[in-house]
Amino acid sequence: MDPNNLPRDMKTTRWSVILLAGQEEGADAEKALATLCETYWFPLYAYIRRRGHSATEAQDLTQEFFATLIDKKYVAAADQERGRFRAFLLTACKHFLAKQRDKARAQKRGGGRKPLSLDLALGESRYVAEPADTLTPEQLYDREWAVDLLKRVISRLEQEMLKSGKSDWFERIKVFIVAGREDTSYGEVAESLGATEAAVKMAVHRMRKRYGKLLREEIAETLEHVADVEDEIRALFTTFST
Repeated sequence: MDPNNLPRDMKTTRWSVILLAGQEEGADAEKALATLCETYWFPLYAYIRRRGHSATEAQDLTQEFFATLIDKKYVAAADQERGRFRAFLLTACKHFLAKQRDKARAQKRGGGRKPLSLDLALGESRYVAEPADTLTPEQLYDREWAVDLLKRVISRLEQEMLKSGKSDWFERIKVFIVAGREDTSYGEVAESLGATEAAVKMAVHRMRKRYGKLLREEIAETLEHVADVEDEIRALFTTFST
């Protein structure tokens, strides 16, 4: 499969390449799918836990689901939801859980395949630390997907600032990006950095622009059509108001 032959409304994101390669044999597509799974596994783990499974059951089910996803070429049979990796993953998991209801899951963990690099113990610690709420399993899945997305964007911003030798600036001005500015003023930050307030405002403006670009890049990696990026942003951010 040649990425240059993609339709004009598509870009060579990991998900679009995987979708096209799902009809073929290819180690590259399988590796890319494994990378996506390792990146986006926690929301699905939270979904399985919210469905009523114990921590041990959820850990086994999560590993086995992803092993099955890769081995059985589920991607090749993706339905109309296939344009969004988020929707596809949840739909595939629902089908998987229905089939696994009466199986001895722990003994079949991963079907003999080498497990993916999922820190399931950390995932359980994170799950139990979540405040009590009334979210459905599906709503929790979408919210955790959005939370992980924002964490990755902030992490990329931090790494960029670190490489440019401005990690101290990042630590001081990220509050204007991730938590609003209710308890912090530009003047206070400027004083702590030994800079002018104008310089801080400019740095925040640039970081917000970069944040928006990275956000769209991260989302595009999980979509087939780049035209769906803005719709996906709106869908994900509504999860914080439910």
